[in-house]
Amino acid sequence: MKRIAVVGASLAGVRAAQELRAQGYDGGIVLIGSEAHLPYDRPPLSKGFLAGTASQASLELLDAGDLASLALDFRLGVQATALEPAARRVLLSDGGSVHADGVVIATGGQARTLPGFAAAHTLRTLDDALALRAALVPGVRVAIVGAGFIGAEVASTCRSLGLDVVVLEALAAPLAPVLGPELAAVCARLHADHGTDLRCGVRVEGMSEAGVHLADGSLVPADVVVVGVGMTPATDWLAGSGLTVGNGVHTDAGLVTELPQVVAVGDVARYAGRRHEHWTNASEQAPVAVANLLAGQTSRTYSPSGYVWSDQYAGTLQLAGHPRPDDTLSVVDGDLSSSSFAAVWQRDGATVGVFALNNAKLFNRLRRPLRQPAVA
Repeated sequence: MKRIAVVGASLAGVRAAQELRAQGYDGGIVLIGSEAHLPYDRPPLSKGFLAGTASQASLELLDAGDLASLALDFRLGVQATALEPAARRVLLSDGGSVHADGVVIATGGQARTLPGFAAAHTLRTLDDALALRAALVPGVRVAIVGAGFIGAEVASTCRSLGLDVVVLEALAAPLAPVLGPELAAVCARLHADHGTDLRCGVRVEGMSEAGVHLADGSLVPADVVVVGVGMTPATDWLAGSGLTVGNGVHTDAGLVTELPQVVAVGDVARYAGRRHEHWTNASEQAPVAVANLLAGQTSRTYSPSGYVWSDQYAGTLQLAGHPRPDDTLSVVDGDLSSSSFAAVWQRDGATVGVFALNNAKLFNRLRRPLRQPAVA
């Protein structure tokens, strides 16, 4: 392969470029990014950067040494509009194109929006964070739709700025499908303990200058509205490419698509029937995808760690593994009412998941023997 195009300049794309060099590839690498910014890290957008305690420079994923050693051909501020496998070409929104013998799809996705919330903020990109940060002036009332990781982190940051916050969640408890009812109650307690008004089991209808309108006809007064209800994989540009898409780019367990010269990584990759939207997943997939791309076939398979973390208020939540709703949850240190504890999920006598609140040392020890799901 003389040239490889990496489509997507966030974490997954950068890690793929780094891994190409690490595995000995010395050909050309074109890194295509829809944003004009150099690659940056997203997790601080909802935390330190939003609060104004982290600078834009601190977000950069590549320093001067990285840029020199990787020798990337950046195409920033343009979108990939089509993939033409037969011509080995990626078409761009500025009318140009990139010829490539191999392609890494790392396009991630867009923040999901809701009908009736056209004026609401979302938080996916640096520009989103800049716009939201500018709106969080002293005295504004903030309403956040969605109590997932992003919604909770934004709520935490807003409370640290002294703002009144209401979080509106359709589920009976925040993150219940991921954590189960007992740990979801812990997350709800974090909100309550720090003065956030968490309202679960509510449906939103839309927003106006007055605030958020609920399905029961009531109004939640707000000056700033944030919608944090997940993301939609960026796959529209692949129409007509011959690749299978639908809730992501479909790949095998080695992150290889139907075309051996095309792999997918990060939030957009739906590997062996599942897709994960986590920082760790985006980082861990690159070695496997790149090895298979350079080999021209699936020689390695990807086993996800399932590791996720979230900084909320005074707490750091950590999760690893792949627990199911019918697994048995046991607290192994502290208790669920304390500010620091660790718990495990077990299935057939084996530990399949670990959760900790402010207990990183024990968490790291407990997660080592985790059973990995079969990926084949």
